Amino acid sequence: MDKTLLKGLTVLETISRLDGEVLTLDQIAAEVGLTRSNTHRTLQTLTHAGYVRRDPDTGAYRCTLKMFELGARQLAGMDARRLAPPFMRDLARETRETVHLSVLDGLDVVYVDKIDSAQPLLAYSTVGGRAPAYAVATGKALLAFQAPDYIEHYGNSVRKHTENTHISIPALKHELADIARIGYAINRGEWRQGIGGIAAPVFNGLDKVVAALGISGPLERLTNQKMAQFAPLVQQAARDLSAHMGYRGGYFGIAT
Repeated sequence: MDKTLLKGLTVLETISRLDGEVLTLDQIAAEVGLTRSNTHRTLQTLTHAGYVRRDPDTGAYRCTLKMFELGARQLAGMDARRLAPPFMRDLARETRETVHLSVLDGLDVVYVDKIDSAQPLLAYSTVGGRAPAYAVATGKALLAFQAPDYIEHYGNSVRKHTENTHISIPALKHELADIARIGYAINRGEWRQGIGGIAAPVFNGLDKVVAALGISGPLERLTNQKMAQFAPLVQQAARDLSAHMGYRGGYFGIAT
């Protein structure tokens, strides 16, 4: 183990954690349990590398934005499609229904990954395929976290697909507000007759909704009782994937 590197990381983590306070050399040394001379050498190295700066007036040390830049690059590289498969497999095993991972593109969702149900009847879809976001569960889970006027920009494109499709913009906005409140979306035959689904949003480390994770299947299996049973499982899978992507926020709707 490189003890010098470990000291530097300990000092850096301490300054980052306590940033906002006035942290002088002596205070940092006391906090990390190093000698004053060791702490001084470590701070000089971190300052030279651009991770820490010293205020010439107060003598306080603070982290620079270089740490944020490193973190942001790491978060940007955490692609939902790359990280989702283990969580999708768990959800498929628990529900035995088709599992989708979707992203939003305008008023459509694009299925970027899926696991088919092993049961005889399943919801037909293809990776790379599209569906109207306002008529499927993953799409509604994504729309619920867009700007308040997002759906209004596409008002002329909202149309009926089945007798259950909701096409009223005010009604859709009300539904999306409910979805944002409870943390998951439900589709009851709004895109394909007799096919329904449940989905929850996936957040990244910048607290942004970047995808939706959900299940779909025939409504003869996905009854209201089954949907109530599966909703917490879908939410938990989306929560776990979000945490794996660096999300540390507290949002995930009301308890189900």
